[in-house]
Amino acid sequence: MLKVRGHDIKEPAIKDSFSRRALKMKNNIIEILSVLGVEPHQVDIDLETIPIRNAPASVTWYFAGQKLYYSYTSLPRFIDNLFVVETIIELEVTRLVTKDISEDEFCRSFSEDDDVEQQRIEARQLLGVDVNERDFEVISKKYKELAKEHHPDMPNGNPELFKKINLAHKLLKRELI
Repeated sequence: MLKVRGHDIKEPAIKDSFSRRALKMKNNIIEILSVLGVEPHQVDIDLETIPIRNAPASVTWYFAGQKLYYSYTSLPRFIDNLFVVETIIELEVTRLVTKDISEDEFCRSFSEDDDVEQQRIEARQLLGVDVNERDFEVISKKYKELAKEHHPDMPNGNPELFKKINLAHKLLKRELI
């Protein structure tokens, strides 16, 4: 089981027909979002030409006057990451439709800056981990070391750097958990 955004998701077990399945997942995401009134031309999902390649999956869509975005990168294959993206969007849309969350909460949970991928690279660099690091435990360990070192209450504390370290950790936590 995977734990993603507070949901337990069964790990994908996709063994064949990768391109066909990726296209089906793309169409399912568009259909799921259509429940909210999102038109197909308002959804952007780039499919990998080789879905078993190690690559992140992401979707961008427009809802309630906002550009929303979700990506997943923790699994080794694009097709598996796309499965997680599809599942999370379906779960969150269901929560919105059943009024478990408000429209504002839904939008906030999927709002990200246009340059979020660059911010994630910079966050990893600030924390001193590889730009391709996806293990949140490794990232958290490095974060704790740096946070302790730069905490304002420490003799060599640096409040500004401490804030940046915290923001970097939060940004990566949002991506990976």
